[in-house]
Amino acid sequence: MKMLAKAGLALALVLGLMAAANAADQTTVTGKVMCAKCTLKKADATKCQDVVVANGAEYYVEKNDVAKKFGHTCQGEKDVTVTGTVSEKDGKKWIAPSKMEAPKS
Repeated sequence: MKMLAKAGLALALVLGLMAAANAADQTTVTGKVMCAKCTLKKADATKCQDVVVANGAEYYVEKNDVAKKFGHTCQGEKDVTVTGTVSEKDGKKWIAPSKMEAPKS
């Protein structure tokens, strides 16, 4: 029984450390979300793609369940706060959102 309790405690500790490490990799960006093709008229955009423009930087939004729930912004723009993991692909910054919502006033 003690061995099972020790194993459970060790597992909880490892999971806690993994969650803390994952949270440290998260970035929060507040700006405007708009379409790379329709609104920003990006020459290399062949289809609609959400992009967050914040403080002069552009973050292409990876299409995951969080982004789908927020909804696509094709024409115009919406205020947004996005929390997620930022990576770089093909010279562009991409954000995989874990949270995406209208900013709180």
